[in-house]
Amino acid sequence: MIIIQLNKRQLKIIDIVKANEPITSENIAASLNVTRATLRSDLAILTMTGILDARPKVGYFYSGINEINLVGNKVKDKKVEDIMSMPILVKKDTSTYDVIVTMFLSDVGSIVIIDDEENLCGVVSRKDLLKATVGGADINKIPIGMIMTRTPNVVTLNRDDSVLLAAKKIIEHEIDSVPVIEYDGKDKTRTKVVGRLSKTNITKLFLEIMDN
Repeated sequence: MIIIQLNKRQLKIIDIVKANEPITSENIAASLNVTRATLRSDLAILTMTGILDARPKVGYFYSGINEINLVGNKVKDKKVEDIMSMPILVKKDTSTYDVIVTMFLSDVGSIVIIDDEENLCGVVSRKDLLKATVGGADINKIPIGMIMTRTPNVVTLNRDDSVLLAAKKIIEHEIDSVPVIEYDGKDKTRTKVVGRLSKTNITKLFLEIMDN
């Protein structure tokens, strides 16, 4: 069985939960003198691997580092390319209106924006589109490139990254999905989008593992 490598803060969290279960995330954060946001990724990893159990309106319980963590091991072995889905891509000169239509027809929370050479140049989310419409702008005339989040500020993943890393990025950056990229040769500025890793992909993986 693969041994899960926990960091010092995660080990402290386990000790706090053992001694005080059930305990809320607010109380765990207070015990460590940090914010809840700081603990978000640690608590997510500990619950995903089965070490902690989280119950709404109750708090966290200690489940134990034992065979239950085989679920965590199965997740840890998975790579992004194993569960990623096809990305929804639009060109940066596409109108904001057309992107809104594409987003809702595709039923996704974010869309990847590419340039004329099909390299990643940005990402647009539902929140970005909402801001554009509420602001009274003519969404038929404004290209999506004007309101997108531009590279290098876009969070990305590679094919061989772990699913746990993907989950951590989604939680830390509070985003719906992450584009999966590969570099065009040695030029790090030329990035092709080859996939999309979302919360839904990760949830489906957990359901598949638990069903089996």
